[in-house]
Amino acid sequence: MVYNHLGPQDLDLWQFDGWEENGKGGIYFYNDWRSPTPWGDTRPDYGRTEVRQFLRDNALMWLEEYHIDGLRWDATAFIRNVDGNNNDPSHDISEGWDLMRWINDEIDARQPWKISIAEDIRDNEWMTKKIGDGGAGFDAQWDGGFAHSIRDAVILSNDERRDMHAVGNAILSRYNTDAFERVIYTESHDEVANGKSRVPEEIWPDQPGSYFAKKRSTLGAAVVFTSPGIPMIFQGQEFLEDEWFHDTDPIDWAKKEIYSGILGMYRDLIRLRRNWFNTTRGLRGQHVNVYHLNNNDKVIAFHRWEAGGPGDDVVVVVNMANSGYDSYGIGFPREGLWKVRFNSDWTGYGKDFGNHFSYDTVAHAGIKDGLAYNGNVGIGPYSAIILSQDQ
Repeated sequence: MVYNHLGPQDLDLWQFDGWEENGKGGIYFYNDWRSPTPWGDTRPDYGRTEVRQFLRDNALMWLEEYHIDGLRWDATAFIRNVDGNNNDPSHDISEGWDLMRWINDEIDARQPWKISIAEDIRDNEWMTKKIGDGGAGFDAQWDGGFAHSIRDAVILSNDERRDMHAVGNAILSRYNTDAFERVIYTESHDEVANGKSRVPEEIWPDQPGSYFAKKRSTLGAAVVFTSPGIPMIFQGQEFLEDEWFHDTDPIDWAKKEIYSGILGMYRDLIRLRRNWFNTTRGLRGQHVNVYHLNNNDKVIAFHRWEAGGPGDDVVVVVNMANSGYDSYGIGFPREGLWKVRFNSDWTGYGKDFGNHFSYDTVAHAGIKDGLAYNGNVGIGPYSAIILSQDQ
């Protein structure tokens, strides 16, 4: 939903009844210093009752008449501030804040199961604070910092330059206290346009189906689906759509068959994220502990859980270097047998993948990485594995 500006082309509301001030838009728009946006001089007048009602009715129409599951609001920073800034009271638009609160409050009262997402991209925790606490009342917001950190990590060609501390911080980050107040991703309509391309294309221009493009782009996807938050993928990402996003270039659906293994990997990650087999409940949980961070060898391991215990505790190991390990020691949160539920190096995902042996392992008593138990894992180059225990 684009409520930060209207038009600017083919805009029937412009000077709707002939009235305007300062050569601006007239009754539906601000006609003063609040009118400019990055997309045109067409910011709606959020203080005018009729305009507020128009936008509110539009939001409820999509939810109640078209029965969609929720709204994603475009560039909310430019609804609340003329320049899209935080901590800039002289340019804040108080009526914009009020509009967002009003509509979100209406949605919560009428259809509380629907989701409202802000694409604010300013790491502003107030967007997802409750209305009663002074927030804008969104259920979640896009985490641009996560996207930038993970994209940087997988796109870099030089392993030594990969910053695993930034990766760890991206996994740990959250707004307020709820992990699901953020939407996490590596591709979006903004991240793959405006001078940037799809992740496989960024890794190896004109060769998105190459080994390194496949391995490292899917490594980013594995981090998306195993980190706390609401995972999001962009159209065609699941079968290595290339180049950059523009609406005159349709998705090449033939790649669904050409890269069927990559599509299968996304399917498997989604199923594990949803606890499809009742063995990875922790991936749907609130809690995360990044307990192993090896910035020299570019290996990170983290623990995900909700209540903890067999079927809930999940250990994720990510290797962001071009070398594998037959026996790599890490800590474990519980003793006993840990089964490999996912290995991104499987040749079923890519015929040129290494199929590195990532075996089930037994964790024994002994402190490692600050945890009470430890064990060894096998992991391939540029690969991720997911382990958990049976119920």
